[in-house]
Amino acid sequence: MSKGLIFFCCSCCILLLTIINLSIGPIISGKVGRDWGNENCALAKDNYDEAKKDKDNCNDDCLKYGTKWKLDECQRKKGMHDMEYTSFIFDIFIGFVCGILGLLHLFDLKKDLVSTTGLIGLGCGFVGFVLTFVYVIFNGLIYTTYDTNVVKRDGDGVYAERDGTTNDFKCLYYDEKNPHKAYATYSDYGKKQYNYDKDKYFAYQDASDSNSLSTACFDTSYARSCSTRSKITPYVATDCKVVYYSPSSDESRKDISDRFLTTLILSLFVCLANVGLALFGFLLFRTPGDF
Repeated sequence: MSKGLIFFCCSCCILLLTIINLSIGPIISGKVGRDWGNENCALAKDNYDEAKKDKDNCNDDCLKYGTKWKLDECQRKKGMHDMEYTSFIFDIFIGFVCGILGLLHLFDLKKDLVSTTGLIGLGCGFVGFVLTFVYVIFNGLIYTTYDTNVVKRDGDGVYAERDGTTNDFKCLYYDEKNPHKAYATYSDYGKKQYNYDKDKYFAYQDASDSNSLSTACFDTSYARSCSTRSKITPYVATDCKVVYYSPSSDESRKDISDRFLTTLILSLFVCLANVGLALFGFLLFRTPGDF
């Protein structure tokens, strides 16, 4: 395969994958909310600076998982918002321009400009790689790190278990230092316990109609308390060994998780295609006769 054909294929790959990303991007599609990119990070920074001065009431963990956490989250969400638009638009421009130039040369048109085309490919590939890679970093950080305010539970929907023979229940995901661990991340959104599960949903509905013991072990009112307390005392039957979170009838969370993951993976391939574009652009610039 000639260098020129590989150059053209890299351009087409960038264009095609970015068009897909543009149609499913979690921020561009509005699936994660319309307010991303409009957060007041200046206020978050001021709150963090004020908290740093108050050492008596806020230690290092308080700062790290409190105002510092909110500041980092704000800046990274805003960064992902900006980079999703910037990198996708620029990659489409790169793929279209370099693809057209490569196609012209493949049909033996404007062969005297092959060296210039190679130089354009080198510059565009480098810039495209940097922008797309920065987006990948922001996407990965938000996808795996930041909570969604949705209570975390295991695969069966359990978020607390009985503490011995007492009426207290231990929260499964309580963390003394990091209260955010009590909530699911966007990467958790793809799991069955956060989405519609036909078997669990209708089993719960049938049990509710018959007033069976199984529904007495469901209590969502105390779930959020697990972010601040290691133990809770929910209103459940004395025979319950665990506390369940009610099954969800919603499927939108899986869609959000899939959008994050798909754009992350496709953007990594776009990064590789940009590297290929830059590399073969450089080779064409050095030896334009090899197109």
